[in-house]
Amino acid sequence: MLQAETSSQAVGAQEAAEVQEQAQDHVQEQANGADLKPLLEVKDLEVAFQSSTGTVPAVRKANFSIYPGQTIAIVGESGSGKSTVAAAVIGLLPGTGKVTGGQILFDGKDITHCTRKEYEDLRGSKIGLVPQDPMSNLNPVWSIGFQVREALVANNIAKGSEAHKLAIQMLEHAGLPDAERRSKQYPHEFSGGMRQRALIGIGLACHPKLLIADEPTSALDVTVQKRILDHLENLTSELGTAVMFITHDLGLAAERASYLVVMHRGRVVESGPSLEILQNPRHPYTKRLVQAAPSLSSQRLSAGVEAAQSAHEVSDSSSEQSDSDEVLRAENLVKVFDIRGAKGEKQELRAVDDVSFSIRRGTTLAIVGESGSGKSTVANILLGLLKATSGEVYYEGVPSSTLSAADMFKLRRKMQPVFQNPYGSLDPMMSIYRCIEEPLRIHKIGTREEREKRVAELLDLVSLPRSAMRRYPGELSGGQRQRVAIARALALNPEIVVLDEAVSALDVLVQAQILQLLTDLQAELNLSYLFITHDLAVVRQSADEVIVMRDGKMVESGSCEDLFANPQEDYTRDLIAAIPGGSIPLWSGN
Repeated sequence: MLQAETSSQAVGAQEAAEVQEQAQDHVQEQANGADLKPLLEVKDLEVAFQSSTGTVPAVRKANFSIYPGQTIAIVGESGSGKSTVAAAVIGLLPGTGKVTGGQILFDGKDITHCTRKEYEDLRGSKIGLVPQDPMSNLNPVWSIGFQVREALVANNIAKGSEAHKLAIQMLEHAGLPDAERRSKQYPHEFSGGMRQRALIGIGLACHPKLLIADEPTSALDVTVQKRILDHLENLTSELGTAVMFITHDLGLAAERASYLVVMHRGRVVESGPSLEILQNPRHPYTKRLVQAAPSLSSQRLSAGVEAAQSAHEVSDSSSEQSDSDEVLRAENLVKVFDIRGAKGEKQELRAVDDVSFSIRRGTTLAIVGESGSGKSTVANILLGLLKATSGEVYYEGVPSSTLSAADMFKLRRKMQPVFQNPYGSLDPMMSIYRCIEEPLRIHKIGTREEREKRVAELLDLVSLPRSAMRRYPGELSGGQRQRVAIARALALNPEIVVLDEAVSALDVLVQAQILQLLTDLQAELNLSYLFITHDLAVVRQSADEVIVMRDGKMVESGSCEDLFANPQEDYTRDLIAAIPGGSIPLWSGN
């Protein structure tokens, strides 16, 4: 097996070299006499980290080039080395990370072993950065305008009132409305999309020759993502800036980059023109990556053989109970929040406005919409975490508003959530065993030995080794953590699982595994899912019924097949059209 993998890697490396050479020829042909000298050349780059067990290689013999004004995308799953390459280019390797071999040439100069001062001179003015998480990368105690001005002052672009004026201009160019007023606000007063625009403004403030965009829109809705990427494309085009996208989204990579570099386990396994890679992948890993990418042509996932057999047994054993039975119904839900207006006057926000739907047993209902559409507020009302201003939620025909505190506590056993961020939803100080066992202990279920046996069963159910129960969340990958979150949600044998953006932060391969796991568990345990998401390509694979929300209202609903085949509302059509790479035909696997 190892020999076969090594052989396929060797073949893939040889083919990658050929494709890269062809792609660079293509870039040069398209340049039409422009300067053909690469802006950035990465030659046989090697990066390693020191650990208690020795040296751990993170990047191995990576090679690629970026030409002035060109946009390339480096794609691969978590741990593939793509962000490490970007960090090496800009001199921001974390911890014990170190370049151990190869060269990084920027504008013809070797910057592989620059001093700290030399890297500081490069950053901002020559190489800009748009990092992934805007909430972690914006200082919460400084205004947005101050942070843009700081970049300008630090790079000797402008000072004083001139820096203030330029900062506002950059925020306007990045697409922030009312930039003068917004510049005085703080990060927590911005939406995710607005924070990301501010980071783009900071990254481009000094007109760099190269912009590194590390997963710049991974947590944003497709329509917001499209607007931001359109702005970024226009800005970089005006400035002649080359862009290095770091992403796990193949659709985004295909739509926004002319050239792809595919990384796996620290190696560049394939590179070439975007469409050629997506429609004719050569390396086995690239083929898996393309096949796992959700698209509008995806079909509803079906359960595996064992799960399907288990579902058939459940159906036979409860033939008197049709799996089309309504398990939960929401009627005329309204949620109004009191907020403060721009001048401090009291105002009301109707976050949910007359929303009604039902979920049938054993099926998946997806609620889709942009940030602020009210979909997560609906989920929190169903879970009893928010009280509706008006309207009612019925569980198996019983209105939840009539339940006592004790009955509501019992109802929580039947409805369990899985949240978006497995990094934030698991306590880092608790072992995996304690994370999963906690709901059993809170609900006083079983003895200690019985709970330990149940945790082991749950780990088996989500395909994690039992040895994982002794580990901590920080020792697991994102996909493993999300499996733990699913195991915890299933601990109490719920009938309904509310999945709030449960796969949006995962790489396509891990995302495909989690979606298949959820499909198998649904068939095996006859679960009902409420799927909150902004990713319509994922909805295509996982939902039976779909509700589209906008500004707190339902704008469209129906079966998944009907909604995608014949959307009735312009807003729904806009959501579908905004999916990155939605119209690009991918390799079929034939």
